[in-house]
Amino acid sequence: MTIDQSPAHHAGVRNVYDGFGRVYRSVWGPNIHYGYWEDDADDSSVEVATDRLTDLMISGLAAQPGQRVLDIGCGIGHPARRLVRTAGVHVVGISISHLQVQQANEDAAAAGLGDKATFQFADAMDLPFPDASFDAAWAFESMWHMPDRGRVLAETARVLRPGGRLVVADVVQREPITPDGQVVIDHIKANYGVTTLGTIDEYEKNLAAAGYVDVEIRDITDNVIRTLLLMADAFETVRDKLADLVGGEQADSLIDFVRRFGSIPESGYIYVTAVRA
Repeated sequence: MTIDQSPAHHAGVRNVYDGFGRVYRSVWGPNIHYGYWEDDADDSSVEVATDRLTDLMISGLAAQPGQRVLDIGCGIGHPARRLVRTAGVHVVGISISHLQVQQANEDAAAAGLGDKATFQFADAMDLPFPDASFDAAWAFESMWHMPDRGRVLAETARVLRPGGRLVVADVVQREPITPDGQVVIDHIKANYGVTTLGTIDEYEKNLAAAGYVDVEIRDITDNVIRTLLLMADAFETVRDKLADLVGGEQADSLIDFVRRFGSIPESGYIYVTAVRA
């Protein structure tokens, strides 16, 4: 018998993605992240909108062919494969889910990209890579699972070469927390492997402390928040599958709180670019 000796926060994140996350993929698609819509009149599909957000990340990374890119919290590797195809880079993805790592490697091999996209088990707060071993890095909706964003940013700075670019997309706290908002946020934290919701001010301080320059932080909440309402609708279509997995009460709660998280003013989303000094 193998005893899991990984940090306690790993289990909560793994339970989300190895559990109902599989049902999530069945209705949402391979991009396990938010979508980006240009404006309220934009009627793009979820597939188009999620690819558009990936393309925004790729654009911010500005990676050149042959460069080495770290994907922090790679999931099953769909955005990484799009990055490889678009920019001609080599990607190393990390996750604390063994199932995700296995699936990501299998999918990369099946796509003929196994030599350019590899995935491994690793903790972003203690990266198993030498100093200055990557040209660029991104954290695509993985930071809100990290107990210490500042430590992740510092570790990423350590493994980036001087001049290397960092791109982050993260769910954050946009407004001061109200009592109603606190109820929703507490539920999200308790059930979805989320430790804290960061703020723009915290990001600015942590990036500066880690030695990043040319920092740009864009609040793109209005472009992505539609995701949560559409996600709740998608979950409703597989409510019975969710109920079989987590129980009927928990399934209904999941759907309700995803929708509520999309409607509270505290729920925000930022897009960050920075350069390792």
